[in-house]
Amino acid sequence: MTKAERILEFYYGLNFDQTLLDSDLAVLNPFEGARVEQEQALSQFYHTFYSDNTPRNLILGINPGRLGAGATGIPFTDTKRLVECGIAFDTFSTHEPSSVFVYEAINAFGGAARFYQEFFIGSVCPLGFTVLKNGNRVNFNYYDRTSFTKALAPYLLEQIRAQIELAGKNERILVFGTGKNLKFLSQLNKEFHFTPELIPLEHPRYIMQYKYRDREAYIAKYLEAFSL
Repeated sequence: MTKAERILEFYYGLNFDQTLLDSDLAVLNPFEGARVEQEQALSQFYHTFYSDNTPRNLILGINPGRLGAGATGIPFTDTKRLVECGIAFDTFSTHEPSSVFVYEAINAFGGAARFYQEFFIGSVCPLGFTVLKNGNRVNFNYYDRTSFTKALAPYLLEQIRAQIELAGKNERILVFGTGKNLKFLSQLNKEFHFTPELIPLEHPRYIMQYKYRDREAYIAKYLEAFSL
């Protein structure tokens, strides 16, 4: 099997114990009940960039959000960035600021083909969550509620180990998120030793929301980490 085939098998094989959810939470699973074009785009993306068995370095984000991986199944890739990668997508359009920054860094690194030849982007939790707030469903991170994070920890450890195996390299893991995401991963790694080193990078959403004027400096920091 190629890496593309194993990645797709991993995503479509994801299961989740619904009893772990609080009553106001719901699972965001872009791989379940996806439209035909979504499935085709997802398959084309991974077969375009991962039709080999070359080891990659692993990057871990948090969990899918509604406009990025929640829509496409691909971490930090909204539908607009999918089209930039040469993959047609006409069913609907999403714009995720985090995706914008990540692809600015990818382009500065040399473009999608070069980047994905060296990296596999995953998530601490490959499934996303939403919470009911004022009658609407909004994004909810795995670490937003302590009791939920604690209940979820064994599942997250299982998914992290699976993604390390998919990536193929484990000298270090790059972490998008220097706050709660890094804190959780550091604690988990201290106990279970799944990687020798975690390399923290400010989360793209934080950069776009709070440090937009300084994003060139953050791109330089990303490039330095990409080159380790």
